[in-house]
Amino acid sequence: MPAHPVHVWWAGLADAHPGLLAVLDPVERRRYEATVGRAGRERFLVGCALSRLALGGLLGLPPGDVPLRRLCPRCGGPHGKVRLDLPPGGPHSARPGLDFSVAHSGAVIGVAVCENARVGLDVEEADIALDLDPAARVALADSELAALYGRPPAERKPAFLCTWTRKEAVLKALGVGLAVPLRGLELSRPEQPPSVLAWPEQLDERPDLSLTDLLVDEVHPAAVAVAPVRARAGVGTEEAVGVTGAPAGVGITVRDGSAALAEYVRSATATGILPGG
Repeated sequence: MPAHPVHVWWAGLADAHPGLLAVLDPVERRRYEATVGRAGRERFLVGCALSRLALGGLLGLPPGDVPLRRLCPRCGGPHGKVRLDLPPGGPHSARPGLDFSVAHSGAVIGVAVCENARVGLDVEEADIALDLDPAARVALADSELAALYGRPPAERKPAFLCTWTRKEAVLKALGVGLAVPLRGLELSRPEQPPSVLAWPEQLDERPDLSLTDLLVDEVHPAAVAVAPVRARAGVGTEEAVGVTGAPAGVGITVRDGSAALAEYVRSATATGILPGG
């Protein structure tokens, strides 16, 4: 068995059943109601529900009981990166090494859960509307730009999306998001096995992580990054200690998130947790 199993669930906007609102906590419900646009609300609902189902299955908890916390590091508001917030000494504190990442693009929503390492997931719809030139100038290092424009025009967009998903996955795994310039992160070419060639100088941490390409529905590019765990200094805090070596033995299992969500709604309706009809 891999030392760092990663489970990736994929779902879509069509899976946003109203019954899934029952698993959201009050903070998530308020954010759902405040989200502008039907598609945005559906993406948020599916991402939250799928995260709770995935984590609840590993923890042996009902999805609505999974303790999640959103805390902005800048203002302290409830809109930061969502994290699993298991209380120390509780019945599930033996699983403190669980990390997860949520990604969505268009109608595609994914959740990755990893044990004993940090995980970052990203996906992009293959047919997403994209103004390639300005996006490439923001996201690609000089060497990556030269390689991109050395390709035939028809190959440039898929090559860019492959590199973009890889970079986003890496920065998500490190927990820095787009606060670090993407141009400073140089990766191998899309046709090569994914790896980091150069790190942004703004990063204090430069782990030897694992990076894997995925393809959703045989069309949409995605990537998963797995980084060594930083030892926790207390509830809700982390310290960058012991970050040496790549997380050995990474194994990725892709799961049907749409089926998992539909089964939850069916089962919850049959048992009376959700109203029928």
